[in-house]
Amino acid sequence: MAQRFMLGIEEEFQLVDAKTGKLASRAQSILDKGAPIFEEQIKPEMLQSVLEFVSPILPDIGAARMELYTSRALLARILQKENLALISAGTHPSSSWHEQKPTPHERYIELEEEYQDVARSILIFGLHVHVSVDSKEQAIQVMNQVRTWLPHILALSSNSPFWNGRMTGIKSYRSVVWKRFPRSGTPDIFHNLEHFDRFVNDLVEMECIDNGKKIWWDIRPHPFFDTIEFRISDMPATIEDTLSLAALCQALIAKLVKMNEKGEKVPVLSRDYIDENKWRAMRYGLDAEVVDFTNRRRASMRDSFRELLDLVDDVVDELGSRREMDYIRALLDDPRGTGADRQMEIFQQTNDPDKVSHFLMEQTMQGVQPDDAMLYDKFIRFKPYESSI
Repeated sequence: MAQRFMLGIEEEFQLVDAKTGKLASRAQSILDKGAPIFEEQIKPEMLQSVLEFVSPILPDIGAARMELYTSRALLARILQKENLALISAGTHPSSSWHEQKPTPHERYIELEEEYQDVARSILIFGLHVHVSVDSKEQAIQVMNQVRTWLPHILALSSNSPFWNGRMTGIKSYRSVVWKRFPRSGTPDIFHNLEHFDRFVNDLVEMECIDNGKKIWWDIRPHPFFDTIEFRISDMPATIEDTLSLAALCQALIAKLVKMNEKGEKVPVLSRDYIDENKWRAMRYGLDAEVVDFTNRRRASMRDSFRELLDLVDDVVDELGSRREMDYIRALLDDPRGTGADRQMEIFQQTNDPDKVSHFLMEQTMQGVQPDDAMLYDKFIRFKPYESSI
């Protein structure tokens, strides 16, 4: 089953000074030095303090585990020589977007011209997860259904409580910043592939966009691949957090496809209902209370999440992701909470955002060993995805 639902993972890292923890606009140097190893797997973003890693196509979560640990060890080796480090989080604890240098790439220049400060202030960092499906028609059907659980995925990934050096009180402030962009947020319901294609073609023909990659919803059928792309997550604190989110996305798709093939009914919620729960996930993370509009009840996010894990449980062993689902169950019971909760705790103890930055640097490299880089040559390489934005 796993190879029917293959994975692709894109990580947007913060590039920081290894001593101060402040953002450093030095991506081009790392891109140049990393090119012989990573080729097209590391890419620039709109601001030069962002470094994007794009995984190859991954046949299962075991391959994803090998890829993420190996690639991060290799990146760390390159960055160490430049006195730089990585942070995995949705926003930076103290650095401001005003201080960042833009990337002088034609596409980013065009975006800045169109969106002005909305684009210039896009100092946010997300995790994107692709899950392959059989066809684009199937992608539309399953996307409609899986939207219900986008707030759960956001809550689990919540890792951005700071903005411009301020504790915002919002556990995913990245979601607040990203909401300013057009064609973002929760997609509406599409009746079928023809309905979706008509929408995209209308935007292209009326010169609103040049292709479907400028539709930046929280989840979308990829314009070029037969994948569903989850785009709602903050960059999580650790690799294990990232792997658990990727495995959850994969399990959800596999479960819904299985239910559809059996003719089982899957409720589809309107966008406004989903956005009610998305706000709660942004604000409170796993401490949120969510509304089950289908069964007309309220529940804690943690209890609702346990029901979600029970829902996908019968596909987990076939996918080989029991370890990752057990990790999520343990995290639901962990009083330390998500990355956002851990950041907020450090700040409450120290009142120093720089201490939070150094904590995040440690979390980013948690479990990564220098020897992991030695595995690179032994690992089977798969065709890489094209970057999704």
